Amino acid sequence: MAKFLLLLHDTPGDTEQISPDQIQGIIAEYVAWRRKIETMDKLVGGEKLTDDGGQELSLVDGELRVVDGPYSEAKEVVGGYFMIEAEDYAEAVALSRDCPHLKYGSRIELRQVDDVHA
Repeated sequence: MAKFLLLLHDTPGDTEQISPDQIQGIIAEYVAWRRKIETMDKLVGGEKLTDDGGQELSLVDGELRVVDGPYSEAKEVVGGYFMIEAEDYAEAVALSRDCPHLKYGSRIELRQVDDVHA
């Protein structure tokens, strides 16, 4: 069984106009979707990422460079992820089809994990 990473892309500031009660309802939808995938024994893991943007690391002239990112002017950020198991992309798409992330106008990047450690 292959593993697939669902990268949940968001537009910064999208939730600014949503009330706390609405946010709780949206969270409940994600929890219900996650539980459905868990009961199908297809969930490997997944989490929401913090809103701070994290840090980006690179090597510049052999020196480690660490900067805050992505920047506030970024048009899109990765807000979270799920890892699922599926036979192929077709099944992974079918499992992802009703993920609440799509319902709210965001996009999911679906990537198969290369099993290099097998």
